[in-house]
Amino acid sequence: MRDLTPSASYDSTRARVADYFDGTATRVWERLTSDAPVSRIRQTVREGRDSMRAMMLAQLPADLRGARVLDAGCGTGAASAELAARGADVTAIDISPRLVEIAQARLPEGLPGGVTFRAGDMLAADLGHFDHVIAMDSLIYYTRPDLEAALDGLSARAGQIVFTLAPRTTLLMAMWHAGRMFPRADRSPTMIPHDHRHINVAGLSRVGRVSRGFYISECLQVRS
Repeated sequence: MRDLTPSASYDSTRARVADYFDGTATRVWERLTSDAPVSRIRQTVREGRDSMRAMMLAQLPADLRGARVLDAGCGTGAASAELAARGADVTAIDISPRLVEIAQARLPEGLPGGVTFRAGDMLAADLGHFDHVIAMDSLIYYTRPDLEAALDGLSARAGQIVFTLAPRTTLLMAMWHAGRMFPRADRSPTMIPHDHRHINVAGLSRVGRVSRGFYISECLQVRS
């Protein structure tokens, strides 16, 4: 049986991602996830993320009344709001307290469901059990062993997990290698491309891929 305790490498990566999104990237992501004008490159990322979020949400029931859903890595809260609009009881968690504050401020009033916001680790056991988990672009920074352990841990507490990975495409691998040439202090957290066929997790299946300019991401799911 795989050890489900977060490893030192998981903790180290999580800390780097938290520092990035709670620091220099906060304003970038606040603007990117709004209706504000952005550069052509960032517009492709915005459109790609919107398409991916729609793909992920399409894997869940249209009626989520009575269901508990974990938005793991909720960012500025777009998915959380859509889940609550379907009637879900949503726990929205992100490692960046500043992004959680933005998500709270943006949440529309009067939704059929409810959203509880938390800043912290999406793998925390005290979050409880869920019917569904959505993890959009929040597992893309981790090595395969840490990714597999994270999915196993979430599977033990959820009936369905819908998540994204950075696929091992020629373009993404070229970008990944180029990024490793920059000084460590100048890098944003580097995504780790994976071939989903090599991920050893029970119940894993591929849903689809979104490729829009500089946004390339693959949607997968795990059913317990």
